[in-house]
Amino acid sequence: MTATRRYSAAELIELVADPQSFQSWDTPPEQPLANPEYLAELAAAAEKSGVDESIVSGEALIDGRRVALIACEFRFLAGSVGLAAAERFVRAMERATSEGLPVLASTASGGTRMQEGTLAFVAMVKIAAAVAVHQAEGLPYFTYLRHPSTGGALASFGSLGQVTVAEPGALVGFLGPRVYEALYDEPFPEGVQSAENLAHHGIIDGVLPPEGLRDVISRTLRLLEPPTHADLVARAANPGTADDLHRGSADTWDSVTRSRNPRRPGLRELLRFAATDVVPLSGTGQGERDPGLSLCLARFGGVPAVVVGQDRRAQRSHAPLGPGALRAARRAMHLAEELRLPLVTVIDTPGAALSQDAEEGGLAREIAHCLADLTTHRGATLSVILGEGTGGGALAILPADRTIAAEHAWLSPLPPEGASAIVYRDIAHAAELAEQQGVASGKLLANGIVDRVVAELPDATDEAREFCARMGDAISQELATLQLQRAPHRRSRRFERYRKIGA
Repeated sequence: MTATRRYSAAELIELVADPQSFQSWDTPPEQPLANPEYLAELAAAAEKSGVDESIVSGEALIDGRRVALIACEFRFLAGSVGLAAAERFVRAMERATSEGLPVLASTASGGTRMQEGTLAFVAMVKIAAAVAVHQAEGLPYFTYLRHPSTGGALASFGSLGQVTVAEPGALVGFLGPRVYEALYDEPFPEGVQSAENLAHHGIIDGVLPPEGLRDVISRTLRLLEPPTHADLVARAANPGTADDLHRGSADTWDSVTRSRNPRRPGLRELLRFAATDVVPLSGTGQGERDPGLSLCLARFGGVPAVVVGQDRRAQRSHAPLGPGALRAARRAMHLAEELRLPLVTVIDTPGAALSQDAEEGGLAREIAHCLADLTTHRGATLSVILGEGTGGGALAILPADRTIAAEHAWLSPLPPEGASAIVYRDIAHAAELAEQQGVASGKLLANGIVDRVVAELPDATDEAREFCARMGDAISQELATLQLQRAPHRRSRRFERYRKIGA
């Protein structure tokens, strides 16, 4: 395997920025400690690295868009963060916040600077606070973790990105392996603190070579550009290919059967055929990654959104929907609020996991928290019942300002066979009970659970691209309409919508 080239801060900036567009924001650092030996270390580090501190900051254009850049320089005392570096970081964040700029921050650091002790250690607080203030203004903050990213740098600004990717093969971990070995007299387990392992566990969103960073940042910034009011009005007025007059399926068991076809288009096809500028995200950011649920940023008809959806194929084959998936869904909810984007949830699940791990992992608690988070969500929300809508796993991401269903989608407290087993102690009455329970799209529409049905002509399985295009049109029109509404009015109507069900 070819070793990954390790870029300096200046080289990374040159790689991602438009040519000759970088402008430094840095002023000469004021070092708070006057110890002659330490000052000599700083002078030697400056001579070796070509920079005057371990953090470099400034602004540049990326595909013509202004972006604030903050990067660690590892060759300056192993990229360690002292008081002067922390102050430089904070001032750059504050300027980016005041000027409304997105930030790309890149770590390459051994952590807090030991020569400055506890003062430098506690300075991580103001670093994290500066990032939090920036994000509270709805501004994007991206992080790129280079080799190595450890200690206080990782535990402050390195772990707060709304989108976080890492360099291939990068050492990424809180406690440096050398420190661990010195403290415990044994090596740290191999492979744990690798970028690839953290991506596998959903701590970061992915692994990306430096050469690919510019494209991802450019695509994400393009995606996050809000549509104009005129664009929203035009999109809200145009249904595209979606059929507004469809009244939903009247043949319940036929819909259940069709929805279970392995070839039926799911979340992946919807994103492929109906969305643009898709930026995949991964996991909870807290050590869990469930392949039965995916999250991403994407545009539908020019309207950007955070998307979280269920992948029934993965759930059915090897990954039943567990509590980790719902924690990832809650990450998407939080991200949508942070970026001030609408949230789209896509329901397509044969049901949540029935297992000891699911119970001990707090499945019921996560369903409850999803329901609470969605009903009180500050932004616009849209749920899409794409196919199977079974049980608590489906209900968890259902609440929304508006709900769309595919013609042969359905929503039920249990699989019809399970409901039949409870009521009749057999599964022979599944079709009859599904009809009685009103699970099909026609009944969902009549009962006010669904607001709109998108036609299948006659079955999404046989016209995947065309069906996904119709669904994408419906999604974009609904999102545009929701964003034209005042937020307090939207939220009060959402609460009242569910308050009236069954009343």
